[in-house]
Amino acid sequence: MTVITRFAPSPTGFLHIGGARTALFNWLYARHHGGQFRLRIEDTDRARSTPEAMEAIVDGMKWLGLDWDGEIVYQSKQAGRHAEVASQLLAEGNAYYCYCTPEELTEMRETAKAEGRSIMYDGRWRDRDASEAPEGIDPVVRLKAPRQGETLIEDQVQGSVKFRNDQLDDMVLLRGDGSPTYMLSVVVDDHDMGITHIMRGDDHLNNAARQIQLYKAMDWDIPVFGHIPLIHGADGAKLSKRHGALGIDAYRDMGYLPEAIRNHLLRLGWSHGDDEFISTEQAIEWFDVDGLGKSPSRFDFKKLDNVNGHYMRQSDDQTLLDLALPGLTTAASRDLEPVDIERLTSAMPALKERAKSIPELIENALFLTDSRPLTMDDKSATAVAGDAPGLLAEISPLLAALEDWTREAVDACVRQFATDRDIKFGVIAQPLRAALTGRAKTPGIFDVLMILGQDESLARIADISNKPA
Repeated sequence: MTVITRFAPSPTGFLHIGGARTALFNWLYARHHGGQFRLRIEDTDRARSTPEAMEAIVDGMKWLGLDWDGEIVYQSKQAGRHAEVASQLLAEGNAYYCYCTPEELTEMRETAKAEGRSIMYDGRWRDRDASEAPEGIDPVVRLKAPRQGETLIEDQVQGSVKFRNDQLDDMVLLRGDGSPTYMLSVVVDDHDMGITHIMRGDDHLNNAARQIQLYKAMDWDIPVFGHIPLIHGADGAKLSKRHGALGIDAYRDMGYLPEAIRNHLLRLGWSHGDDEFISTEQAIEWFDVDGLGKSPSRFDFKKLDNVNGHYMRQSDDQTLLDLALPGLTTAASRDLEPVDIERLTSAMPALKERAKSIPELIENALFLTDSRPLTMDDKSATAVAGDAPGLLAEISPLLAALEDWTREAVDACVRQFATDRDIKFGVIAQPLRAALTGRAKTPGIFDVLMILGQDESLARIADISNKPA
């Protein structure tokens, strides 16, 4: 059997973090088993489904690197097929027309509630003839669900889960206007697409019981279900926007890398020993249901930052430069020149060691594109106050005299200067860093000197050492 999984979002908003994890798990399961991963847009809610949301979902999937097999299936285009299945159920006696008015349904629920009974639909039209129907009522079509026994879900994550059939009412398949409901559409689409495994949040567990009844009524093979505990915030509360329940596009805009998001989402509900950093290749090789947990996972921005920092350090320098260039250009308020690009390229190995996101990388690289004289942050302004300009004026000709501008030569020059003046290395290194960068957070002082080169370094030192006291 070929494993076929799917991700089936509703395009009523962005691709949120929980949906992205569901997509990832289904994608990994299919890839691990050499199967197929399908994408279905469940756009039956025409009032709330928007083209912008559909585009955001597709873009988010592409950015995450979750490719799908075959064409995207749009559920709204299958409405005729859904209605056809409802007609078959009617013809075979597995569904019926219900002529209850909205007022009648409200009264039924209120009476049941007052008497302490279940407020679910009581099946009053299960065995009545259409000749008894009141005039002017467009009937809904309901599934004639079994009333005795149990419906069993053999769940890959939750284990064996039983539902008493007398606690599951006759769900609506077609509305009064003939449009199919979600419960009918999803089962028909999953069957027609050949879906063999359905992995989704455990808030769908009740739906699975009802959907299994529909599979059985149609005498269709039932997919293997796996219901995953939902994601909570770091404080254990239900995930909300303050915890990180944002669209995938927001994480991209915040400077997170797709491989870091994949890694972090993978670890929210699945584990492989104590491994924290898991490449996509390893994830495909290792992923299976035995690693899925039964407890809610917690989304933690601090952990995500650490994971992103790891992947920043692993990333190709040119890739990071391409991601940073738009922000650097905006910050510089000018087109970057070849010398800027050369310095940024040279600096990238050092810059990426200290950054956990693209915005942080940009912030740390600004000293390379800033115009002279540099604007000092508070810490740097303090570092070049007092005796610092005099020290910089003294070391400048020594640095200018170096014939070879190498790390070894510059390192030896600065350290010899500190020894000759009987000062600690930091007494000269700190004002040097401040003069060269204007910032407290930068690569190491000798990295900076190598990146800027001799002429630019001396010019920046001169801006401070020649400044009037």
